[in-house]
Amino acid sequence: MEATQTANPQSFESVWALIQETDRIVKENAQGMKELREIQKETARQMQKTDSELGKLNKRMGEIVEFMVAPNLREKFKEFGFNFSESSQNKEVVDKNNKISFEIDVFLENYSKAMLVEVKTTPTTEDVKDHVKRLEKMRKYADLHGNSGLKSKRTFFGAVAGVVIKDNIRKYILKQGFFVIEPSGESFNITPPNGKPKEW
Repeated sequence: MEATQTANPQSFESVWALIQETDRIVKENAQGMKELREIQKETARQMQKTDSELGKLNKRMGEIVEFMVAPNLREKFKEFGFNFSESSQNKEVVDKNNKISFEIDVFLENYSKAMLVEVKTTPTTEDVKDHVKRLEKMRKYADLHGNSGLKSKRTFFGAVAGVVIKDNIRKYILKQGFFVIEPSGESFNITPPNGKPKEW
């Protein structure tokens, strides 16, 4: 006697319901992924805007530090044997023929010596390295242009000023032979490098 096989309508309904549920979940996930991508795009845009605003704020803070520090630097450096007769801010040095171009935040000078001061809100190792390169360019520029007509070779020194300077960065600045300029109350302190300041 042959057994007859009959379809189970209930099992078909269960499978169909499962397929529909799976399809719904896939669509929801796709929509969720789309929304997530939109959120990521918006987050990236907001972060870019924040970075831009922070950059502007840091620049503004640097300008404020320059304004506060620059007028009193000549007097302060007398404690270290420097008698600078002139000071200037945002001094540009350009020599297109020799591809030399840089800016000095604060420039102190007399007939035989000059101090290049880099001002940052929060100096980094890279800022210090850039300042070393700036001093090297200054030396090259001065040699090419005869030290502004002076018979004796003008000597260049460096300093880094900052509102907030981390301990490891301070040590690194001093190690490079630079002076460190930091706020202290209503004034500021200058810390000389370990040993003799580096000359360029």
